[in-house]
Amino acid sequence: MIEVRLGDDDRIEWALKAFKRKVLKAGILKDVRKKRHYLKPSEARQLKAAAARRNARSKNRASR
Repeated sequence: MIEVRLGDDDRIEWALKAFKRKVLKAGILKDVRKKRHYLKPSEARQLKAAAARRNARSKNRASR
């Protein structure tokens, strides 16, 4: 669980930025997006293979 504690003289804007930073670092939003819809294992493999092909293609272009 993420906590941001405020002192007496701390500003709300600072607390909001700190909260956003902690959420991004913990990867919570990424996990929520990933679990929003069920993905069959076969579909997950296809997406992973497609991403690997894209990465290989871009690395191949960069090495030329």
